Amino acid sequence: MEEFVLKKFTGSQNTADEVLQKLLPVIKECRSAQLYDCGVTDEGCAALAPALRSNPSHLRELNLSMNELGDSGVNLLNHCGVTDEGCVALASALRSNSTHLRELNLSRNKLQDSGLKLLSDGLKDPHCKLEKLRLWDCGVTDEGCAALASALRSNPSHLRELDLNYNKLGDSGLKLLSEALKDPLCKLETLWLNDCGVTDEGCAALTSALRSNPSHLRELSLSENKLGDSAVKLLSDMKKDPQYGLQKFLF
Repeated sequence: MEEFVLKKFTGSQNTADEVLQKLLPVIKECRSAQLYDCGVTDEGCAALAPALRSNPSHLRELNLSMNELGDSGVNLLNHCGVTDEGCVALASALRSNSTHLRELNLSRNKLQDSGLKLLSDGLKDPHCKLEKLRLWDCGVTDEGCAALASALRSNPSHLRELDLNYNKLGDSGLKLLSEALKDPLCKLETLWLNDCGVTDEGCAALTSALRSNPSHLRELSLSENKLGDSAVKLLSDMKKDPQYGLQKFLF
């Protein structure tokens, strides 16, 4: 089976965990498992983890968004209450099984800067091949950006997509990220920074980074920020200039 889907299961949490355990023989043979908003808890994850270990090469996508997992460390944990403790486990997983994970969605969790620092330690591993990282509305500020920028400089060649929408980065956070983007080995293609408190000052740093490393960034979103006309024009002109790779600019 290519895909298994169980969304918005309406039973109790205990029932959801029991159903998940019964379905494990089917799930572990699938390429994709969508278990969105099913009331799964840590108990269900405890059963799921050994099933994945028994057949580790098959499952490629696991979506456990909008469940009650707490700090269980699994892929695509959108809005699941993950905190620092879960980030420690995720960082360890990135280091110990770093060649397999390609996409990690931790949006709307309470990571804060401390959680991102812990996760960044895993991203620094030279064998980490993570390509997509989504941290939408995670309470990240410029302090977390410093850790993320450090990780990008340590292991710059794999991350292709970074979503930091609705965090409190400000100009100082964007400046830190821009320094990492200047690295000629950086291959980031998509950067989302909607409603991050960015002004013309942060855009100036980003523009400088794009001039230093013009060929890779394809999509940039700066919607809901405080950008002046001059900053918008500068980035819009870059989009029109064929020497830059920028193909999509949202503001």
